[in-house]
Amino acid sequence: MVRFIDRETEMAFLEERYASGKFEFLVLYGRRRVGKTELLRAFLEGRSHIYFLADKRGTDRNVLRLRREMAEALDVHEVATEELEELFRWYVGEAGDRPLVVIDEFPYLVEKDDSIPSVLQLIIDQNLSGTSSMLVLCGSSEGMMERSVLDARSPLYGRRTGHWRVMPLAFADACRFFPGASIERCIEFHTILGGVPHYLQRFSDEAGAVENAEREVMSRTGGLYEEVDFLLREELREPDVYKAILEAIGAGRAKAGQIANASRIPAHDIDKYLKVLARLGVVERARPVTEGPRSKRTRYFLADPLFRFWFTFCEPHKSDLELGKTGRCRQVVEDRLNAFVGRAFEPLCRELIASAFPGRWSEMGTWWGAMRENGKRVEVEIDVVGLNAADKEILLGECKWSQGVDAGSVLSNLRAKADHVDWNRGKRREVYVLFARSFRRRPDEPDVLVYDIDDIRGMVENKV
Repeated sequence: MVRFIDRETEMAFLEERYASGKFEFLVLYGRRRVGKTELLRAFLEGRSHIYFLADKRGTDRNVLRLRREMAEALDVHEVATEELEELFRWYVGEAGDRPLVVIDEFPYLVEKDDSIPSVLQLIIDQNLSGTSSMLVLCGSSEGMMERSVLDARSPLYGRRTGHWRVMPLAFADACRFFPGASIERCIEFHTILGGVPHYLQRFSDEAGAVENAEREVMSRTGGLYEEVDFLLREELREPDVYKAILEAIGAGRAKAGQIANASRIPAHDIDKYLKVLARLGVVERARPVTEGPRSKRTRYFLADPLFRFWFTFCEPHKSDLELGKTGRCRQVVEDRLNAFVGRAFEPLCRELIASAFPGRWSEMGTWWGAMRENGKRVEVEIDVVGLNAADKEILLGECKWSQGVDAGSVLSNLRAKADHVDWNRGKRREVYVLFARSFRRRPDEPDVLVYDIDDIRGMVENKV
């Protein structure tokens, strides 16, 4: 069983809706393994309820199972019906003051019977609306949940009284899975696993990142070895096409044209595939934070940590891994782990600083552009850029996954790059932030924030 950590906000949402006493139709969805079922179990504990886990055997078999479970919950004989509408009418009439029904993995029902949303619409309109019942639909296939329940073309559109997309845990909460690990090790684990509870539970705080990854991700017997392929098959109709795109991004292609060429997909089609991957949270469509959403200066990155690890290290060695040979893949991970963690350290720092100063910089991201150096055009990047339009304040930061960093030198270079960021130039207040594993010396200046690994540990222990 996955450990139940955090989820205070999600639990408060469910509790508030339950306390309304009115009819509630809630939609709970999120990626596989993110902890939705554990959240529901914690919410249902101590309450009279029906929790029904749908399967792929079709409507008739699922209705029979649901009928049996409803009868067992009420401690009565099964009602003589095989119609879902009659079954709900009977249960709501017998279940007492606050009938509570949760249908988990709802997409499995729709996958086998696309009339299910229309049937549920009828049940809600004729049997549930106006009663004190509460219906919760839950699903891991985000695309299917959006199409069958949340989309304006769905028969259920407009019926829901609330919905919640369950997201991976924040870094501070993910660290609680590893009470015996150093903060450096937690960061390495986070780089590979992100905040998905089931993934976090697979790693041991008694072993390092490479050892854990070899056992759970690289090895054919590992619990996460087939996870990426499974998620692609579950969510996407053309998994092999998307896999080619992810391989291209994992190999360093960042622009749409480069990705199209490397994956051998027509350039006019690549955008629709990238949009799907971005909607699923697998890929990030990034632009300089100072530019609008229509900016042509767009780059694509692997946003999901496990996908990023897999397509950086494992997919290129898939032939070896299929034969149970992890040695070469492990060696590459050992050689490149610091650089790999360094890139993932940047979004983590953005998460930490945004949590430390909630709402201060309403837009947070990165920036890249060009500057002249010794008469040559040089591409430059700034790891952290936050914008506070109301106060004309800009946050500019650098993140170094290194020991003994000279903060003064980094700050000087950052100020030089900041001069090229075209946002309220001459009118803005500039705040700087530096992150590193450790510093040789730390500047003591106003509007300069400095965080080393001990500071990050303190942020985590205090949940930022």
